[in-house]
Amino acid sequence: MDIRTDEIADGVYRFSTFVPEVGPTGFTFNQFFVDAAEPLLFHTGMRALFPSVSAAIARIRPVADLRWITFGHLEADESGAMNLFLGAAPYAQVAHGAVGCQVSLDDLADRRPRRLADGEIIDLGDRRIQHFDTPHAPHNWEARVLYEESTGVLFCGDLMTQLGDGPALTDADLVGPAEVAEDVFHATSLGPAVPATLRRLAGLQPTTLAVMHGSSFTGDGSAALRDLATVYENRLAG
Repeated sequence: MDIRTDEIADGVYRFSTFVPEVGPTGFTFNQFFVDAAEPLLFHTGMRALFPSVSAAIARIRPVADLRWITFGHLEADESGAMNLFLGAAPYAQVAHGAVGCQVSLDDLADRRPRRLADGEIIDLGDRRIQHFDTPHAPHNWEARVLYEESTGVLFCGDLMTQLGDGPALTDADLVGPAEVAEDVFHATSLGPAVPATLRRLAGLQPTTLAVMHGSSFTGDGSAALRDLATVYENRLAG
């Protein structure tokens, strides 16, 4: 599969694979690499994507340098290649929230993962990544996001999912396209946790939203998250 690499913020790279057979207009599967003293990968991709994702990393840094393997929650597209990366990077460790480790990763990961408390920092040496638990937002009990402090990048996983193969980074509205994707896939847990979580994340004032499926966003990330929260509040009320 062809993979596209774009630098969406200083030292933050997006690897994107477009699969035209998924959904009515195709779907992107995106991974994000933070080029730091201790490099971090957010999303591993499915096992079938391991050759192309690892090759994309290798064009920036040797895969063996990878120190942290992270993802939003446990699904094949987010964590399927986890153990392949652990095998390729001898010093790498999976880092996830306590719930994800307790219910799945302590057993599934080939090396014991690091359990993170809500709000805990991963020190990458020259960058700091903060972990936030987001249970059931957009789905899965163990869901979480990461925030990179120096660039203002929020690695928001399946939040703000869009269809199609848009640009790597856009300042256009993503809330409308996210509504369309929700109407197609019905992937979000429609409960009060979702708008509450989106409003909490808006308080971080991110300047870039690194999105798992679709374009990433640059601009007023807080406003975009609050607008998406309103969408789900209206759906709940309806």
